[in-house]
Amino acid sequence: MTTEGYEAIKVEIQHLKTVERPRIIQAIAEARAHGDLSENAEYHAAKDQQGLTEARVADLEDQLSRADVIDVSKLSGKHVKFGATVTLVDEDTEEKVRYRIVGEFEANVKDAKISITSPIARALIGKTIGDSVEVATPGGGKCYEILQVKFA
Repeated sequence: MTTEGYEAIKVEIQHLKTVERPRIIQAIAEARAHGDLSENAEYHAAKDQQGLTEARVADLEDQLSRADVIDVSKLSGKHVKFGATVTLVDEDTEEKVRYRIVGEFEANVKDAKISITSPIARALIGKTIGDSVEVATPGGGKCYEILQVKFA
């Protein structure tokens, strides 16, 4: 994962521990004050939320403990590899797109970050500027030409 992704996970863990946990504990305490817990929907909802939050914290901490962090700013070269920001042009529509190749847990298509395990990233790895790549998509094959490869 990138250092940016690593830091984002640390921030999320901190938020869950310092903001969400206390909020949930307060909700449980308020629900307990209402009396009979066996029929108290607020109590059960708060306990469910507590379980989900604790599971998320455990999952994120596990990801950090197993993370192989790569500082993309120290990478360079002409070939597409992990951490590269690649500008492509669709050879059929002439539409330009830009993707950054990141770890699985960092991927977010809305932010133009694609997982290293995605079909398009796998097709791009090892290629260089000017190369054409064909990517199998659910709607059929697409051909892209690589216009730019940069690391930042």
